[in-house]
Amino acid sequence: MRIFLLFFMMMPALFAYSDSDMDGVVDSTDQCPNTPITELVDIKGCSEQALKSDYHYDIIVGGSYSQIDYNTNEKTDTLATTLQFDYFYKQFSIQAATAYYSSESASYSSNGLTDSTLAAYYLVPVNDSLSIRLGAGLILPTFDSTLNNNNMDYLASVSATYSINKLNLFGGYNFTLINDDDIPNMLTYQNTHAYSAGAGYYVSQKWYTSASYYQANGIYETMEDLKNVSVYNFYSLDKHWFTSLNYAYGLSDSTSDHTASIRLGYSF
Repeated sequence: MRIFLLFFMMMPALFAYSDSDMDGVVDSTDQCPNTPITELVDIKGCSEQALKSDYHYDIIVGGSYSQIDYNTNEKTDTLATTLQFDYFYKQFSIQAATAYYSSESASYSSNGLTDSTLAAYYLVPVNDSLSIRLGAGLILPTFDSTLNNNNMDYLASVSATYSINKLNLFGGYNFTLINDDDIPNMLTYQNTHAYSAGAGYYVSQKWYTSASYYQANGIYETMEDLKNVSVYNFYSLDKHWFTSLNYAYGLSDSTSDHTASIRLGYSF
């Protein structure tokens, strides 16, 4: 994710400050008047990422807490350490992610890798306000369980974002093709459909916050739909470092009552 502007340009106090694209450069001297708010710009108001290179990378590490066990889907305290790597080239990006979890309860404990993902995305800017993101990927079976979670799954996604000044509205759909083997007379797997919608606001050029609703059917036919509401915050520490905080509250019995995560990223 591109890093927000590090500082505001100082302007004389004798006349009104006008900055239509909120990049910190006054309109009267802004040579690139429509740069996205998430891009770092130079003193002329033009994207530094675009001036330096068409591509960049980031690496993100984090930790999370939830009340769902990956094996049983029962409510068990679970801690996870996450690792994510992103590559961006113009409108195209690739993402690889994995996590190591540890679940503990009075009578049960489990740990190991979760399934890992490898996905590619393409951003389609429809106009200055609307963009559409298309994605496809693989879910690699790095999670070891006794429930035949042993095959590669496939995913596809589409999402849209509409921006109005500092506010944006977003929504998305994800489809996962589940290839895991059924367990006769015990467990039947199914493909999953997931939907999300929400709104976000740029509090400042370093701080972005959003709230959203998520719903998906589970990978087991008898499993209740997963539902939650969440709050997300992103903050740019400087031109390389950034952090994010997320909290989700479960709305169904199959969903963790509380999920919280913190992540730290570096862009280069």
